[in-house]
Amino acid sequence: MAREDKLANGPAAAALVAAGIGSVALGLFTTLPEANTSVKEMLSFYSPVDPLSGKTTLAVIVWLLSWAILHGWWRNKELAFGKVFITTLALIALGIVSTFPPFFAVSSP
Repeated sequence: MAREDKLANGPAAAALVAAGIGSVALGLFTTLPEANTSVKEMLSFYSPVDPLSGKTTLAVIVWLLSWAILHGWWRNKELAFGKVFITTLALIALGIVSTFPPFFAVSSP
């Protein structure tokens, strides 16, 4: 009988959860400039596209940092993949919802 070595699923889990965190970050960076004009000005890294340049740049940075950190923590771990998957779906759903105008139009004062 052949022995099967299980591979740790931590790196894959880190990639999935980091994608969810990046989605939430994009939603946050979409909502904040609509609520505060000074944030909108701060996120204008490249004037032809205004705050879109800052929103996407910062969301990618958050995604990459969270992926690196989670990968370091979970590199050799076996995680409950069902919980990881549900967490990822919830984070992505929150990120998507927070990018729609009805969401941030209601939340702004």
